[in-house]
Amino acid sequence: MSSPTASPLSLRDYGPSHGSHAHTHHQLLVGLEGVLELEVEGRGHWIAAGDAVLIAPGDRHDFESPRGSRCLVLDSDHPAWAGCAAQPHRPAQVAALANYLLQAWPQPLALSHAPALLLEAWRRPGTKARVQRPIDWLALSAWVQARLDRPLGVADLARQAHLSPSQFATRCQQTQGMGPLAWLRSQRLAQARALRDAGWSVQETARRTGYRSPSALTAALRRAGM
Repeated sequence: MSSPTASPLSLRDYGPSHGSHAHTHHQLLVGLEGVLELEVEGRGHWIAAGDAVLIAPGDRHDFESPRGSRCLVLDSDHPAWAGCAAQPHRPAQVAALANYLLQAWPQPLALSHAPALLLEAWRRPGTKARVQRPIDWLALSAWVQARLDRPLGVADLARQAHLSPSQFATRCQQTQGMGPLAWLRSQRLAQARALRDAGWSVQETARRTGYRSPSALTAALRRAGM
């Protein structure tokens, strides 16, 4: 999953099949049954009944449950989650809420209030939204355009913006309407189109914009309708 669904809450069953992905939004998991083995950016977690963890946008996580497990999952773009720690301030309240929601599922009233209640139980009292460092997108775009012939990733963009990768992923989604890698692809495509319009060959354009081959560039331009 790459973005929150129409219903941000879900009950999910995990099994022995290994999974690995990252999201552009915050994801909260609360264990209900069994044990989910989770690794977030190299940090190991074991989510048993009553345990909870918050995964930040952009953080790659691997997961599996050899004996099976069930979790309550909240996918959220709410900016207040950016000021929350990976573990809840009131774990007992979070666990109690999760168990109540399991019993109440799928009553609309309970589900509609659940995201706000989980946030309230998770964060410390008086937690305020952090002052966000502004991103100069024009300057960042110029920096990227000068380096498209090199391997670039989310960490490189975040470092240039003086943010963590997860913070940069959140801000990119909020302000640009897409994840960091999609934004980076858009920069490559825009530069490639400009070079082609200026008469550069497909081969030289591919080299200058970081595509592995002329055919890869041609396919990318075709997919983008350029």
